[in-house]
Amino acid sequence: MMLPVFLDLATLDAGYRDGRFTPLDVVEAVIERHATWPDDAVWISRVANDELRVQARALIAAGGPSADQPLWGIPFAVKDNIDCAGLPTTAACPAFAYLPATDAFVVARLKAAGAILVGKTNLDQFATGLNGTRSPYGAPRCVFDARYVSGGSSSGSAVAVGSGQVAFALGTDTAGSGRVPAAFNNLVGLKPTPGLVSTSGLVPACRSLDCITVLAGNVGDADKVFRVMRGYDAGDAFSREMQPCDLPRAGLRFGVLGASEREFFGDRETEALYDAAIAGLEKLGGSRVEIDYAPFRESAFLLYGGPWVAERLAAIESFVEAHADAMDPNVRAIVEAAKDKSAVEAFRGVYQLAQLRQKAAREWAKMDVMLLPTAPTIYTVEAMQADPIALNSNLGRYTNFVNLLDCCAIAIPGGFREDGLPGGVTLIAPAFCDDALAALADRLHRAAPFGMGCDVAAVLPDASKVVAPAGRGIEIVVVGAHLSGMPLNHQLTSGGGSLVRRCRTAGDYRLFVLPDTVPPKPGLVREPGFAGAGLDVEVWSLPAASFGAFVDAIPAPLGIGKVTLDDGATVSGFLCEAHGVESAREITQLGGWRAYIAEKTGGAA
Repeated sequence: MMLPVFLDLATLDAGYRDGRFTPLDVVEAVIERHATWPDDAVWISRVANDELRVQARALIAAGGPSADQPLWGIPFAVKDNIDCAGLPTTAACPAFAYLPATDAFVVARLKAAGAILVGKTNLDQFATGLNGTRSPYGAPRCVFDARYVSGGSSSGSAVAVGSGQVAFALGTDTAGSGRVPAAFNNLVGLKPTPGLVSTSGLVPACRSLDCITVLAGNVGDADKVFRVMRGYDAGDAFSREMQPCDLPRAGLRFGVLGASEREFFGDRETEALYDAAIAGLEKLGGSRVEIDYAPFRESAFLLYGGPWVAERLAAIESFVEAHADAMDPNVRAIVEAAKDKSAVEAFRGVYQLAQLRQKAAREWAKMDVMLLPTAPTIYTVEAMQADPIALNSNLGRYTNFVNLLDCCAIAIPGGFREDGLPGGVTLIAPAFCDDALAALADRLHRAAPFGMGCDVAAVLPDASKVVAPAGRGIEIVVVGAHLSGMPLNHQLTSGGGSLVRRCRTAGDYRLFVLPDTVPPKPGLVREPGFAGAGLDVEVWSLPAASFGAFVDAIPAPLGIGKVTLDDGATVSGFLCEAHGVESAREITQLGGWRAYIAEKTGGAA
């Protein structure tokens, strides 16, 4: 019996089903790999070997893989700031340790799905750091070169997966802690929309921003685990229901860094990997759009340079007061800096973030997803320990803003430098685009696969491919206040609507500003024989159950008719009765409602 170097879900499931090995065989391999892996800083605590064998035998006795247990026999690890009954939760601070009586919400779900918990992994203390060196339990090292950092704060989780000791691991991600270590160990790091995965049983870093993430070898594995974990939890004040949002099926626009915002700190090879990923996404049919990264970069600064650092103190304030000397000095310096933050500064930070969100929204109007480097470079452990604050900050340049701006993200491998060290790229999308983003990230990863973890020759299994979400309902063309980011778009998203594509109408349509409407609305009128250039519109999909109520709420003189698009397709959409535009201003020449709003507001569409 030979197990693969990398324990991906599809290979394990296939081996179980055809009888080549059993969960007990896998557990024995996991035990052996732990004993022989040279880095002893990966784990903080582990389930006893005999208990792992007991769990494996119990699964075998209960029967094989089933629909009720999609993770049957899959070994996994958990970052040690997430509760697992029977194992201490330390957050990488021995003085803080406690023994939880119950599993965290997500751990309970994974166990119920048949997964085998192996143990708790090391982290940057209190999940404060992106490098993996801030722990009294040691510094886990990059699986490709032990001189280099593993990335953090989910350092042990990344190395446990990248070295083949488990099939997947849970991390957390507030500033990039589940994405940076994925990049440094040739893994996928899936960071969901904030609130979709319960944080009940998590030691908070920044409670309003924390996400529990998945580290795995391919997007399909991470997505499968995510689907088991996610779900509304009434016990988590920040839990949210999924409101699926699609990405365009054609004509995808992806934002990239302009020359003035590129910063790789002299690492030209990692920059070249980023350029290769851009070219790869273009080959898949995407169109690159250079964006102004400034509002995203300025938002990122707020996470540590603004009042949000006070959330880190709020999470462990009583512990800091009593046991500050027990903390890592770098973590302590960051957390204690919050003592000087005032409520006035907090509100100023909230106002500043709101302004930056408005600026970021203008950039999102240009793109559907964003493609960024996961980290601009990688550092040795020695260099990181010599300059721990500045170098750690460099690693978060392209990750820190994501939760502050309510986005989902998936980090994928991006290839290797000549010295054998990996780099990665991250796809980022607005909230609730998780399913569609997984399908896109999987396509990009498979277009240029680099193995999985330390096994650079591993082939991504076909069985783990992610299928793009199917259209779920009735398509409708929107032209004005229901466009993405506009005041009435919530009427579509709250009913389960999802964006299908952006396109233009046929040339015989004219557009007018309807008088005395709140919020402002346009009127679209078809005039056979009119030779225009077409108007910018969006096609959305609404569940049939929501379509009737949506149409019933449309005020006169608007209604639903058939709209012809520039590709000849005919789709139901907003039209206006002719009398409604008799005295209205015509804005056809502007090309669409967004252009009119931009003109009206001085560029803020």
